[in-house]
Amino acid sequence: MSGSDTIAALATPAGAGALAVVRISGPGALEVAGRVFRGRRPLGDEQPGHVQRGHIEQDGVVLDEVLLTVFRTPRSYTGEDLVEISGHGGIVVAASVLRAVLAAGASPAPPGEFTRRAFLNGKMDLTQAEAVMDLIAARGEASARAAAGQLEGRLGRAVEELRGDALTAVAHLEAYIDFPEEGIDAESGRALLARVDHLHASVRRLLSTADEGRMLREGVRLVIHGEPNAGKSSLLNLLVGYDRAMVSEIPGTTRDTIEENLTLRGIPFRLVDTAGLRESADPLELEGMRRTRAQLERADVSLRVVDVTAEAEPARHDAREIRVLNKIDLRPGLVATGGEVAMSCLDGRGLEDLVAAVIARTDLSALDRCGEVIAVNERHRHCLAAAEDYLGAARQSLQREDPPELSSLELRAALAAIGEITGAVDTEEVLAKIFGSFCIGK
Repeated sequence: MSGSDTIAALATPAGAGALAVVRISGPGALEVAGRVFRGRRPLGDEQPGHVQRGHIEQDGVVLDEVLLTVFRTPRSYTGEDLVEISGHGGIVVAASVLRAVLAAGASPAPPGEFTRRAFLNGKMDLTQAEAVMDLIAARGEASARAAAGQLEGRLGRAVEELRGDALTAVAHLEAYIDFPEEGIDAESGRALLARVDHLHASVRRLLSTADEGRMLREGVRLVIHGEPNAGKSSLLNLLVGYDRAMVSEIPGTTRDTIEENLTLRGIPFRLVDTAGLRESADPLELEGMRRTRAQLERADVSLRVVDVTAEAEPARHDAREIRVLNKIDLRPGLVATGGEVAMSCLDGRGLEDLVAAVIARTDLSALDRCGEVIAVNERHRHCLAAAEDYLGAARQSLQREDPPELSSLELRAALAAIGEITGAVDTEEVLAKIFGSFCIGK
């Protein structure tokens, strides 16, 4: 589909609701809307941003009473002429309005097409475009704040600053290559190396926030483990607020991992209950324990549940682990020490202490650093990692005093990798992958 097409889609979720919005964008947006909308004034005379009341008609039949808003190029979400028709919510009525708009000459918008056009028309960079979907998909307040900061352009500005520094370094070096008679004295050579060092350190700082971005976007992986019958499944049920996992006094009841999403104090978590670890010859139980160990390797934080009425387990030193002393209702007066939380999954005592300990152990410190940004997705991480490698190679080349052409090649590759983050260097394949993951109507 070319950018010259006029597109339309439902911009609100299908289903019952107070409102449903059909969005039309493209050079023929006003003409298409004018074929189905009946109001007091012609749409061609409508002032941008003004709202007009009327109704949608098709073949002389009134489909819905609506409010219609016109946005003129370039001051619209997409940078094109754009019309939004706000009608009554409902599957049937919203679908009928959209069908009428498509019959009037608009093409169905594929997923992400509105935001793709906003990017292509310079209304936002790629990091902002991705933040649109991150904001929609946010599962907690922390995730939403990070996405909102990225949508506002915080990450894009930081990346553009990096790109500007890289461009200056490339220009400096290539000027020397093209005009060797001008020469670069030792002072200038040291200055270039210092610039590359600074750029390399800046890329590494931004790259170091990628893990925090993953946790905000996908959820902190919180893995519950321990011996059979310690109360792991009871803890899962207590945290999610309903009976998600089957609880039994029979050891080995949980054979596979059980995963649930939840939000604790605004932070999204991916909670994983696992099979108990013990000696066993049962092939199914052994496979469950193998999966438990695999989950523990991927955990951001783990909860090792211990039955305080059983034989004491030896403490282990793991910075990611919180030792949960369960069944204190049967051991009154038990006191937890550092790295431990005493609680009862039966009556909920100690649950708030556990939540506080989990939040304290969750490393999302970048959210609290003024002005810091977070690389919230894997694409950013990949580009930054490539830039880090190229800059490291350029630094070594400069230190070895290799021919300047070699250093220039590495710096140019770093420049391209940084530019790919915001779309300063882009390919159709990259754009198709990004916007193909959007919902229709965005």
